[in-house]
Amino acid sequence: MFDTLSDRLGGVFDKLKGRGALREQDVRDAMREVRIALLEADVALPVARRFIDAVTEKAVGQDVLRSVTPGQQVIKIVHDELVETLGGTETEGLNLDAKPPVVIMMVGLQGSGKTTTTAKLAKLIRERHGKKALMASLDVNRPAAQEQLAVLGGQVEVATLPIVAGQQPVDIARRAMEAARLQNFDVLLLDTAGRLHVDDALMAEMKAVAGVSAPNEVLLVVDSLTGQDAVNVAQSFSGEVPLTGVVLTRMDGDARGGAALSMRAVTGKPIKFAGTGEKLDAIEVFRPGSVADRILGMGDVVSLVEKAAATIKEADAEKMARNLEKGKFDLDDLAMQLKQMRAMGGLGMLAGMMPGMKKAKAAMANSGMDDKVLVHMEAIISSMTAKERANPDLMNAKRKKRVAAGSGTDVQTVNKVLKMHQEMARAMKQIKKMGGLKGLASMFGAGGGGMGGMPGSGGPMGGMGGGGLPGLGGPGGMGGLPGLGGPPRIKK
Repeated sequence: MFDTLSDRLGGVFDKLKGRGALREQDVRDAMREVRIALLEADVALPVARRFIDAVTEKAVGQDVLRSVTPGQQVIKIVHDELVETLGGTETEGLNLDAKPPVVIMMVGLQGSGKTTTTAKLAKLIRERHGKKALMASLDVNRPAAQEQLAVLGGQVEVATLPIVAGQQPVDIARRAMEAARLQNFDVLLLDTAGRLHVDDALMAEMKAVAGVSAPNEVLLVVDSLTGQDAVNVAQSFSGEVPLTGVVLTRMDGDARGGAALSMRAVTGKPIKFAGTGEKLDAIEVFRPGSVADRILGMGDVVSLVEKAAATIKEADAEKMARNLEKGKFDLDDLAMQLKQMRAMGGLGMLAGMMPGMKKAKAAMANSGMDDKVLVHMEAIISSMTAKERANPDLMNAKRKKRVAAGSGTDVQTVNKVLKMHQEMARAMKQIKKMGGLKGLASMFGAGGGGMGGMPGSGGPMGGMGGGGLPGLGGPGGMGGLPGLGGPPRIKK
């Protein structure tokens, strides 16, 4: 996400930070490069021009040029302007504070991911907001569109309106409203039909549906990969339908980021959610500050914490917390952490969301290392007996050969996993000496620098305040992870 833009901007700002003093011309030259980077990222020209003008005006001031760290000051100004361009400091989620059923109307062109996004939002509403939701497909044009939503409803455990063959969109909307009222649903999601392009028939149908359902939210779903065209589509819709927000899909594949940076400025409507993958839980609340951090390579700890809270089981977190308090960390604990890392999106996702890990992420990509490394490590641990996992000191040469054969790896890779475990176990003993989790939390300002009040804080994710993922060579490093110099060797 934003990799191309992030790399270009990173190069520009590395030059600025490397200079002890800045002249006005240095700033203007840097802003010219930033402007080119924005345009190459498919940011709308008026947005790019306005952005550069605002940053330049603030950055060439004497307070910046004469400061002790002028390069850092310029980067802060760019960061603040990025946040403003993306929608400001406030995160705008769904407005569900209304008399039920709260109606959310999904609109957009065909192929933008509207139906899948409807199911993702329904799942989020059920799980995070604790609301009872009903989904209804109003798409009578696309073959099997209504059946698709019904299948997705079963997968996310959200009710869908029964299909009545031949019924038209407005009549389906009326029936959905009635069903939602009679069955006491809190939220009704209407998945409207799309077209291949914006036309009069599409707009007329949407206005008619809006007329009978009086939606509280009208969310435009657009594919971020279409870049500038996504912005044009949003502009067309915002002129015809009373939009309340935008959902950008396929953000995980958008290395440029032009759609995200242009959308708010062009439409005046907030980006509320970002689709980050095909799985039905792959949707994030869009936080302008976090997105700006990612673009500038500063990580995204807020989203990382949220992802951890959503994927880590409370029982596992509590077990890990108890072990930490005792200074205990065996191979079963390591296996649990590896599973949790995979559940949270894998190594690349985690590295990209952690501050200061951008170079580590690039090193992982260049070395050909991927999430198979985690699978191989789990296989090694699974090939051990319960006694060996509880007491790794038992692992002699004969046992290592057996485990290597059982996991399809080699003794060298088994040794790397055992060494990684030793380093982590040592770190856990240090945490115990510092007073356990409470002592660690106090070092980071009662959770301000770590994972906060999450169950087992500092346990499942190893305490994020240290600056490095658990087992990746200790805080701030990637050295301990098997395969950093290439994937583990697998016996054929």
